[in-house]
Amino acid sequence: MTSAPLKGADLTEVGPLADGTGTAQSVRPSRPRRRGRGAPYWFLVPTLTLFAAFTVVPIGYAIWLSLHRVQVKGIGLGKGARQQVWNGIGNYTDVLNDSEFGHSVLRAFGYGLIVIPTMLGLALLFALMLDTPKARSAPFARLMIFLPYAVPGIIAALMWGFLYLPDVSPFYYLLDKFGLPQPDLFDGGNLYLSFANIAVWGGTGFNMIVIYTALRAIPPDIYEAARIDGASDLKIALRIKIPIVMPSLVLTFFFSVIATLQVFTEPMTLKPLTNGLPSSWSPLMAIYDKAFLQSDIYGASATAVVLALATFVLSFTLLRISDRYTREDRA
Repeated sequence: MTSAPLKGADLTEVGPLADGTGTAQSVRPSRPRRRGRGAPYWFLVPTLTLFAAFTVVPIGYAIWLSLHRVQVKGIGLGKGARQQVWNGIGNYTDVLNDSEFGHSVLRAFGYGLIVIPTMLGLALLFALMLDTPKARSAPFARLMIFLPYAVPGIIAALMWGFLYLPDVSPFYYLLDKFGLPQPDLFDGGNLYLSFANIAVWGGTGFNMIVIYTALRAIPPDIYEAARIDGASDLKIALRIKIPIVMPSLVLTFFFSVIATLQVFTEPMTLKPLTNGLPSSWSPLMAIYDKAFLQSDIYGASATAVVLALATFVLSFTLLRISDRYTREDRA
């Protein structure tokens, strides 16, 4: 009785048996085919090409520019009067000694101290309210809260800018009718509130959707067990929902910190409406001013690199701190 050869095996005769009744066969498994293994990498080629062309190359060129400067000969006229020469870390030294850039960073942090707690607090509150069983018209409410995020930033800034102007704003008209004080929202510390209002109005909806999605992923059995134990909706929110969605809160917090350091649209759009807003109010405005108004592309590149490094270091530090506390809580 002979056994059937193994499926997919490579059978090789090695000679007759000792009794001369047959031949022995050695069974060697065939090697798996390697054809088509590189196909997934070919699908990545377009993405990697675009990423390199529009991200890696511009970053590298900005770093290269930040290490150079223009050397002017004579009065700077004629061919060869302006030459690009190596400057080393000279541009970075100028950035660190630039008081205007330091003030712009401080203003961005002050702006963030208003925006981030208010925006994330409202987003969490709205998400918890929409996740309650008693919430009615939840889809419509989600749409209304999220809708401001769909409005382009420059359009939102222009809309609120005209609402801040006393001559055209209906709010100032109502304040005047009721004899109430009319604050100047384009002066001094009120600028922070004006910009923060636009950011909170536009960003709360996005953060609310992120937190609400995390809440919907929680198994309902946990809520049922808590209600059987006599927990109210408030206790469920404070002791179950918020701790579980804490990773989503951390994620939205990091996004908000990065957006704060990169604030540009609101102050740049409202700048023509007021005379009290400096050209370097925020870090990105300082970079724009240096690059396009002062024609110092080399100093602007160094400032952009410093801002990028500061954002990376801050984000990395916050992530490490968050990860450490998360591990301690799990332990």
